[in-house]
Amino acid sequence: MAGAVRGPGRAMLRLLLLFLMLSPTRAAHIKKAEAAAAAAPDEALRYLHSAELGEALRELAETAPPGLARLFSIGQSVEKRPLWVLRLTAGLGPERPGEPAGGAVIPGRPQVKLVGNMHGDEPLARPLLLRLARELLRGWATGDPRIVRLLNSTDLFLLPSLNPDGFERAREGDCGGGAGAGRENSRGRDLNRSFPDQFGAAQPDLEPVPEVRALIDWMSRNKFLLSGNLHGGSVVASYPYDDSATHRPTGLYSRSADDEVFKYLARAYASHHPIMRTGRPNCPGEEGETFQDGITNGAQWYDVEGGMQDYNYVWANCFEITLELSCCKYPPTSELQKEWENNRESLLAFIEKVHIGVKGFVKDAVTGAGLENATIAVAGIAHNITAGKSGDYHRLLVPGTYNVTAAVVGYTPVTKENIEVKEGDATEVNFSLQPTVMPPAVNATQFTAAPSPVTALTPTPVQAEAPNPPSIHEPIQPVDFRHHHFSDMEIFLRRYANEYPNITRLYSVGKSVELRELYVMEISDNPGIHEAGEPEFKYIGNMHGNEVVGRELLLNLIEYLCKNFGTDPEVTDLVQSTRIHIMPSMNPDGYERSQEGDKGGTVGRNNSNNYDLNRNFPDQFVNVTDPPQPETRAVMAWLKAYPFVLSANLHGGSLVVNYPFDDDEQGIAVYSRSPDDAVFRTLALAYSKENAKMYQGRPCKDMYPTEYFPHGITNGAQWYNVPGGMQDWNYLHTNCFEVTIELGCVKYPRAEELPRYWAQNRRSLLQFMKQVHRGVWGFVLDAVDRRGIFNATISVATINHPVTTYNDGDYWRLLVPGAYVITASARGYDPLTQTVQVGSEGGVQVNFTLSRTDSKVEEGKVLVLNTPDTTNPSEKEFETLVKDLSAENGLERLLLTSARDVAPYRYRPYKDLSEFLRGLNLNYPHITNLTSLGQSVEFRQIWSLEISNKPNQSEPEEPKIRFVAGIHGNAPVGTELLLTLAEFLCMNYKKNAAVTKLIDRTRIVIVPSLNPDGREVAQERGCTSSMGRTNAHGRDLDTDFTSNYTRYSGAREPETKAIMENLILKQDFSLSVALDGGSLLVTYPYDNPAQSVENKETLKHLASLYANNHPVMHLGQPGCPNKSDESIPGGVIRGSDWHSHLGSMKDFSTTFGHCPEITVYTSCCYFPSAGQLPGLWADHRKSLLSMLVEVHKGVHGVVQDKSGKPISKATIILNEGLRVYTKEGGYFHVLLAPGFHSIDAMANGYQQKHVKVFVRQDAPSSVFIIFDTENRIFGLPRELVITVAGASMSALVLTACIIWCVCSIKSNRHKDGFHRLRQHHDDYEDEIRMMSTGSKKSLLSHEFQDETDTEEETLYSSKH
Repeated sequence: MAGAVRGPGRAMLRLLLLFLMLSPTRAAHIKKAEAAAAAAPDEALRYLHSAELGEALRELAETAPPGLARLFSIGQSVEKRPLWVLRLTAGLGPERPGEPAGGAVIPGRPQVKLVGNMHGDEPLARPLLLRLARELLRGWATGDPRIVRLLNSTDLFLLPSLNPDGFERAREGDCGGGAGAGRENSRGRDLNRSFPDQFGAAQPDLEPVPEVRALIDWMSRNKFLLSGNLHGGSVVASYPYDDSATHRPTGLYSRSADDEVFKYLARAYASHHPIMRTGRPNCPGEEGETFQDGITNGAQWYDVEGGMQDYNYVWANCFEITLELSCCKYPPTSELQKEWENNRESLLAFIEKVHIGVKGFVKDAVTGAGLENATIAVAGIAHNITAGKSGDYHRLLVPGTYNVTAAVVGYTPVTKENIEVKEGDATEVNFSLQPTVMPPAVNATQFTAAPSPVTALTPTPVQAEAPNPPSIHEPIQPVDFRHHHFSDMEIFLRRYANEYPNITRLYSVGKSVELRELYVMEISDNPGIHEAGEPEFKYIGNMHGNEVVGRELLLNLIEYLCKNFGTDPEVTDLVQSTRIHIMPSMNPDGYERSQEGDKGGTVGRNNSNNYDLNRNFPDQFVNVTDPPQPETRAVMAWLKAYPFVLSANLHGGSLVVNYPFDDDEQGIAVYSRSPDDAVFRTLALAYSKENAKMYQGRPCKDMYPTEYFPHGITNGAQWYNVPGGMQDWNYLHTNCFEVTIELGCVKYPRAEELPRYWAQNRRSLLQFMKQVHRGVWGFVLDAVDRRGIFNATISVATINHPVTTYNDGDYWRLLVPGAYVITASARGYDPLTQTVQVGSEGGVQVNFTLSRTDSKVEEGKVLVLNTPDTTNPSEKEFETLVKDLSAENGLERLLLTSARDVAPYRYRPYKDLSEFLRGLNLNYPHITNLTSLGQSVEFRQIWSLEISNKPNQSEPEEPKIRFVAGIHGNAPVGTELLLTLAEFLCMNYKKNAAVTKLIDRTRIVIVPSLNPDGREVAQERGCTSSMGRTNAHGRDLDTDFTSNYTRYSGAREPETKAIMENLILKQDFSLSVALDGGSLLVTYPYDNPAQSVENKETLKHLASLYANNHPVMHLGQPGCPNKSDESIPGGVIRGSDWHSHLGSMKDFSTTFGHCPEITVYTSCCYFPSAGQLPGLWADHRKSLLSMLVEVHKGVHGVVQDKSGKPISKATIILNEGLRVYTKEGGYFHVLLAPGFHSIDAMANGYQQKHVKVFVRQDAPSSVFIIFDTENRIFGLPRELVITVAGASMSALVLTACIIWCVCSIKSNRHKDGFHRLRQHHDDYEDEIRMMSTGSKKSLLSHEFQDETDTEEETLYSSKH
């Protein structure tokens, strides 16, 4: 019976199959599947060029079964080659108009991408990914269960070549790669160093890397969950992070929040690879390199800044690892089959891991709609992800038990606890979120929170107002009321910066002790730009980590300003008229230790080094001995970089506005009045009046029952003494007026209390910002060229607190209503005073136009203005460049647009240093010239590298700058900085317009190591060691530049002699910068305390310029061990006031080389670890580049006679003291501080010329001196001297004739006498011989004469 049933069943099945086979449509599908399956399964793997690769991918897409494959391009390379992507997944619908490239996202199906050939010379991924695609299509066609399951559940994207241009330049069999081998794209950019980086100094320029930009755009349109980046050069799986905040070159494990997940993913690949899993790649040249389990943390292997895998994780919710597939970067074709066999199973196993963890949907509990961008947070892992458009999410996790929370603005968050994640497919966890329901608001400033459960992970967000539709007169209120831990705050800030790019800019001013970013959100109608005349305002919160209300209010304020800009008139006007900067947390480390509910405790108050940041600023009355903290230094540098006018520092623990001064000389609680006491009281009242409870003045009756603040304000010192406070430092060291606002009696209130704090403070926060517009504001202009005068002083009579102008001459001076006498003054200008009436509404614009001092010139003298020759377009263009680079953020923009930056990562001993310099010279022969100045005691070369567009050619019209390092061998940081500077300049020549123009117009000479012998014996990490300080003779070279060098030239050290004779005494340099170590400051001449300084303002200006471009040097607190109390105002000091000594290089250069020299002390440690070098380069690169800009300022001059003939060796006397001499072509150049300067020019045979020149701080000044022939001889008129000389000559000729006649008459009388003289001829010869001998003896008698009277010594003594 069973057999009877079985027979007819088989027959029916055969008929069905026959019908299907005869169906035309099905037959076509089968043929396509068979074609895909039969696409030469055993065809030999080979490399395909770009066009061939595109055709092969197109064939696969066309022959694949319908709905299984789609080919598209995400963009183009530099050379316009398409960046092909093959998408493989079941159920793809037909392409629809307007659909994104590649098709729409399939909800609930995780997306995986594999990216290959990022480095053009590492192309193994190209054939491997093509073979993988064929395997998957063949497996689908043959019904392979594993492949069918994979393509039914996974959305796979294969990008075989991200760098097709580089591939076309690469060479098969090139295992090592290198420069020019195709690694970079066509613009010379390494794509894996070109992504935004969480630890990077600035956002990268994506213009030169269209491949990276295309990939970022593609990622933003999708929700990739897992990714592999396929490389070559080793055999290992590398996982994030790829770099660290310190950018230590190697050996530093940089752990991500998902470190365990990344290790799991990396092992999934490595464990299936026969070589990788051994952990011993045995690559040629690196046979000893091992990786446990075949995996490594990226930064621990080596630091990669700007890498793709970190970008995926930090910015795109995607978990990416980097897979190094073979030791040989470009293995020969013969090895491809073996490589496929090695990687096939690893690739499949890795793709399958996209299904681990938890997944599900987040939906609205009422409507059932998916909640897009819902946040998925896992307790204990500080990295959240977001849901897709349909509310779908997938969170990769390793096996374990987790608490997972889903949260979205406007909904009550839900936490599901003890979710078990097992090996294999993800655990499904769906979330249904209830909309937050609020009772109707009583009024606009009263809010009632609906109680709801609060989890430890994500406190309940509470709707601020009833959900009535907003109108034009009703601002949209914040809804995100909860405590934001750092990761959460970071996401919040990035979100608003991303959603409101036209009015926001998110930046960081530095890092905390634990390397958390000190974020600032700028809100302005032109973010990133200082608009001349627009004041700048700042709020700072969470200075004490456990005082958190300010942190949350500032996040609310950001949300409020962003959402209401353009619709609410008050907000719109504020944003359009003010540049607003908001720092929610100055102490993020302390916040992470503090505890919710803390009423008056101290846990988390201080930073991670346990210092109170509000006692850490320099103080006018007290010497603050605590070392300056990273947070303090960063904020001080920030305040120096922006022209802030008004500020508030938000605290907690009371309810009052506290204004300066915060302490006094006695250190007791007494009213300490600032010069602007009336202004500060007005500012404080502007805040307190809008906060009803604060204005009552009795804030914390249960805690401090006797405390009373009239109208809610108090003088800081009268309340209690705070030495080292931030608000006083603002007022005394910048133009900024700051108050401290205590926001509530409880330091860390519960989350449900936050809406009430916003209601109480919203109007106060807005009203206080408006105060930035009170008083007077305007511009200080030059009467001649109408340009703004930088750093002019604005003084108000009877108020002893001047403010200064910013770059465009704009200023702001806060004042209360009244009549004022205001004076504007600037160096080189006549001051101007005006009487001004200030009202209560808005600010009064008051402009000052200043006339230059001595504009009336004495008879016979010429006034020369700073009017460079701008008729030449290239001159005008270069002048504009100098001005742009001198402006705010000018050098930052240069660095941002650089083709690529470099960073030192190790110290180079002499041999490596020499090879590095030779390498630069060989690779950049058209702009470099490498020469030896001489040899050291131990016969090492003293190298000098010139960088110029015409190296080794005389160009007297161009300024020449000298950088010297390594005078002390135990301080090699300067050496590495100069080598890095040289490489940076060379690499950016013809790639960066600004760098190219600087090199074209400057002669740059770099002497990286003056004491190579000492450097060879010095030891790394010798912070205070003197080993190697001296040369091989034990001589400190910085004491060997003695002024009387001719006397001791034979005994001079060879290193000193080399630089003196071959550089310094050439007298053709405009500026010299020497780099040393042992502190963090700049010294200017002289080191000799007995030497008077003729041009002190200029020398100090040059030193200050370097210090001001360093992030912390200008703060004047080096903070070196054993010198923690050392204070150097502005980071600049005269050498003799710091460490006086004789025979220094800077003194010799200034006196005898006629070249100003400053000495930069680069770090407290003489020889810090190599891991600190990248950070030191980041700190100093802007300062070093500023010197290249500054050398083009000052005065450029040409001296000629009336016929146009240049006059060389003319004497130029500046300010009746400093002397320089014109060079070939009559050129001279001298650096001078901004302001007026007098110039006297002298040359033999010409009349002396006197001119006045005005030097600007942002542009070069030019003088053109034309000499007249000298009209006086010996002090008498030329005509008189010629007449007398003619008469004298006539008389002389007449006298000569008379004498000749007389002598002729008497000549015969003496003939007998001559006969007698010849008779004694022998006797005369003997006498002559005796006289000759006597002459020789007289010469010998002077053998031991004093050599100080030599002509050369007299010459230099007179110069000295």
